[in-house]
Amino acid sequence: MDKMNLKNEQEVIVREAKEDDAASMISFYNLVGGETDFLSFGRDEFHKDLNEYKKYIKTTYEESNSIILLAFIDGKIVGIASINSNQKVRSRHVGTLGIVISEKCCGLGLGKILMDNLVTWGKMNKVTKKITLVTREDNYGAIALYKKVGFEKEGTLKKDNYINGVYYNTLVMSLFV
Repeated sequence: MDKMNLKNEQEVIVREAKEDDAASMISFYNLVGGETDFLSFGRDEFHKDLNEYKKYIKTTYEESNSIILLAFIDGKIVGIASINSNQKVRSRHVGTLGIVISEKCCGLGLGKILMDNLVTWGKMNKVTKKITLVTREDNYGAIALYKKVGFEKEGTLKKDNYINGVYYNTLVMSLFV
């Protein structure tokens, strides 16, 4: 568990997810899904069975090449960041990064804190050699953060998202660790 301060001096605690966090994580995803159109789901679209999600968290915890980090302020989740990796020998060295930050914490440095934690973990786990991510091509704030951490563009998926009658391109980025 790490304690740090955001740009506004609020204390944030970052730790690895546990099975007991499953209900809070599902609720958080369903809430933040309505805060932005940059996620792959909207408000109340994160449909997960609680017991299945607990199993997913447990399995992820047991994998040497996967991790889920939670960020808390005053005991409430304000961010979730993860690297999920395939367990097949040919591709287990590649992890897929996902990060979701509460709207109220955007611009306060939480994204950078979580990204730095994930990249450091990726460098130390002795399995991960490449971290990939996808984001909407017009998610400029996130892209700037990803580049700051060292991610580079690998490609573009044309018209990969359809939101409110508009198609958006998806940017694929990666970092070799």
